[in-house]
Amino acid sequence: MKIEGYNASDHYDEMFTETGVIRQHYEEFSQGLKKIALKKMNHLQFSANQTQKAMGMTFNVYHDNQGLEKILHLDIIPRIIPNEEWLHLESGLKQRTYALNLFLQDIYNDRKILKDGIVPEELILGSKDYLKPCVGLTPPKGIWCHITGTDLVKNKDGEYYILEDNLRCPSGVSYMLESREIIKRAYPDIFNQKGIRPVSDYPAKLLRMLQHLSNKAKPVVGVLTPGIYNSAYYEHSYLALQMGVELVNGVDLIVEDKKVYMQTTKGLEQIDVLYRRIDDVFLDPRTFRPDSMLGVPGIFEAYKAGNVALANAPGTGVADDKAVYAYVPKIIKYYLGEDPILNNVPTYLCREEKDRKYVLDHIHELVVKETNAAGGYGMLIGPKASSEEHAKFKELIKANPTNYIAQPTLSLSTVPSLTEEGVQARHVDLRPYILYGNEIEVIPGALTRVALKKGSLVVNSSQGGGSKDTWVLYN
Repeated sequence: MKIEGYNASDHYDEMFTETGVIRQHYEEFSQGLKKIALKKMNHLQFSANQTQKAMGMTFNVYHDNQGLEKILHLDIIPRIIPNEEWLHLESGLKQRTYALNLFLQDIYNDRKILKDGIVPEELILGSKDYLKPCVGLTPPKGIWCHITGTDLVKNKDGEYYILEDNLRCPSGVSYMLESREIIKRAYPDIFNQKGIRPVSDYPAKLLRMLQHLSNKAKPVVGVLTPGIYNSAYYEHSYLALQMGVELVNGVDLIVEDKKVYMQTTKGLEQIDVLYRRIDDVFLDPRTFRPDSMLGVPGIFEAYKAGNVALANAPGTGVADDKAVYAYVPKIIKYYLGEDPILNNVPTYLCREEKDRKYVLDHIHELVVKETNAAGGYGMLIGPKASSEEHAKFKELIKANPTNYIAQPTLSLSTVPSLTEEGVQARHVDLRPYILYGNEIEVIPGALTRVALKKGSLVVNSSQGGGSKDTWVLYN
């Protein structure tokens, strides 16, 4: 199958080799795609968009002055990952998750890794995400990071690189699940023939993991949401519904005798496990921010007393700081005695004088990131930025070097995507979801985010990116 005007020569394309030959894991799909006319493809895309709207698959963009809810555009052409490639990713993600959990337990207790000088003490203890109320705590079952969404990219060398770890309240899994249902209906014949690993059991696995955190035989589980104005509220309500548990706001909960109760029509009911989608500092106005209207007064004391489990555990944010990210290979080696299976992107820490000088001298070649920003904000893509933007970021780095890191500009891999000009190559990243309960499990699918604009490397939904269904093959 040859696609008219398709360019896959200056980067790694996941469907075509540099010479235009179809990669083996895409061959069956391309045969089925041949039978679908472009007009039919456009009709399928329109139907997918309408289905998303009907299902309420929308999100708010906080930085959008119009304040409108938008759908996360689902591109109709799936991304396909061969089984051998996925198994490599799976082993690397399990290794990384296990090591980061040991790191969190250590830095809030013995601090051996800091005393041994592997990670700078001031980087951790001086971080705004290092929560002093968590010092000395061990979460239920010793697990800190229960739900992780790790972002990866495939570079032009065909290798995957870890871009960042999301250990706080990673979002997007509902889009992974619902996108699968939409795409299955778009290509029923192709889907049934290919042998694609399912993702539909994620809610059941998530519930089992949450129940594992309690010592009760039948624990009561809930999803704690900030409310309907949160950008990911659709996901909160979707997951609560799929798990068959209560969706609660802070005002629905009350703490008595260091136990958390839901207010129901039949009176108070104790809740044992909360999948919280509220940021750490808003959880409890008595312990963290006193002006928080989202949290539950006294919930942190209930947590410390062991009467409620929280997923993810408060305090995990310090481990996915972009400056700490640079030390994860050393963290893996320190705790596990192993080399990382998946590599980091080479990272320059602007807090280090040598690195800072290199970044300032080569800013036009690098991607500069604010260490605590998310959603594609606080970032400069040097090769695509203006000289004015270069100058602005140089001043920001000089004023607060600890707040910035820099990385080489990667040539993200591309996947065929349906655009107004027909099927074109668009850059993608990958966010697999990892659950840590009785064991560490990587869900055999992922949220693939796609940059919808030609040549763009920014895939974040808040910056105009879209998504794809991700097919992981059995063999």
